[in-house]
Amino acid sequence: ATTPSLEALQAYSLGSQHFSVGDTLAAAPFFEQAIRLDPNFAMAYLRLGMSQLNLGEASLGAKNIQKAFDLSKRVSQWEKFAIQSRYYYSVAGDLRKARPIYELWAQTYPRDPIPLNVLSTIYAAVGQYDKALAMERDAFLLNSVRGTMYQNLVAAYLNLNRLEEARTTAEEAQLKKLDSPSLRFNLYQLAFLQNDTAGMSQEVIWAAGKPGVEDMFLDLEAQSAAYSGRMRRAREFSRQAVASAERAKKKETAAGYEAEAALHEAIFGNLAEARPRATAALRLSTGRDVQNLAALALACAGDASQPEALGADLAKRFPEDTIVQFNYVPTIHAQLALNRHDSSQSIEALLAASPYELGTEGNALLGGAYLPALHPVYVRGMAYLVAHRGSEAAAEFQKILDHRGVVVSQPTGALAHLGLARAYCPPPKFHPGAKWTCVSDTRTVSQKIFGWVDVDH
Repeated sequence: ATTPSLEALQAYSLGSQHFSVGDTLAAAPFFEQAIRLDPNFAMAYLRLGMSQLNLGEASLGAKNIQKAFDLSKRVSQWEKFAIQSRYYYSVAGDLRKARPIYELWAQTYPRDPIPLNVLSTIYAAVGQYDKALAMERDAFLLNSVRGTMYQNLVAAYLNLNRLEEARTTAEEAQLKKLDSPSLRFNLYQLAFLQNDTAGMSQEVIWAAGKPGVEDMFLDLEAQSAAYSGRMRRAREFSRQAVASAERAKKKETAAGYEAEAALHEAIFGNLAEARPRATAALRLSTGRDVQNLAALALACAGDASQPEALGADLAKRFPEDTIVQFNYVPTIHAQLALNRHDSSQSIEALLAASPYELGTEGNALLGGAYLPALHPVYVRGMAYLVAHRGSEAAAEFQKILDHRGVVVSQPTGALAHLGLARAYCPPPKFHPGAKWTCVSDTRTVSQKIFGWVDVDH
């Protein structure tokens, strides 16, 4: 790392030790100290920004990575690879520009696991999970003493529903004393997927009282409760998560929890809860992912003008961002079309999302909050139901069920079962002697019950 200050380099090195085992909360103050000692320390800005991204403070993280990018002319070739690739990946959000830089970095420095590790996340972002795992394994073989390598490998196994391999890898990390909040987060997810409530509770107990960590696990509990339809319990956990994040000065993360809760309420039809929580989220932050979650929540709640304006603002602010342009904005438009009962327009709007809809970029962590994985698929399934195209609807909901390790505890994972059941029960044909009527809730399309009742019998 290029700096004329030995003291700054020492602080940076201490931060990097914490960063390498996945403890970004402990790492961030050391990077801040390095910057105070050398205000032109590009790599310290980069690592600070990445730490903030991992903590859910995306706007702060982007600001510091931008600063690193502005200073990258003064650094070594390796540092240029690290800074410029991360800028295009996390600030501009342009996956098509980021990937070739990581590929060249990997070719130039074949013993460096970092570019392989990030290439894995890029493949995961477009739903190519087999390639993502292959990259992660290659990175792991180059450096299996870093905790982050274990965490990333566990996540790659989870995405492919390879739960036993995920558990074995996590247990190996713990035996090597490579424990961290990120690894514990993965263990909670694994316990959820295996219906292990004791295991979930164990991770929540581990996180209790840890500033900057506790909130992530409280939010996981909120998601799990919402998945099971226990909304009063979900609301209580969510409010605790928001309060914990605010105590840890994680403002954007707190906003993410509010927006996530708003979306859950909206898709379950609890509009009186959804709208104020979306509004509360936007008061705390207008970060990219918070704004997307809030816009989706408001759209699912039946609003029109505000989600459309929020989507237009996202498109304008992030013109090069692959996921914004080809996932977030099309999904908002598709939901708004559904609200107008225009299923064909909804399906057409989602054509742009097809190459990215299975990816985990829409499922990236915002602190502890999850962005809506496979949400374009869910909306398309609902649109096919509205159009009475049962077989196409069934295929969409089945995609969600096939990617349980990606969706994990998001309520759309539970609702996909309901959608699949509705897809298998198309409206019957009319016949003499019977009168049929459609039973539906007219508040929002997302609440419709696509059942049919024989009023004579």
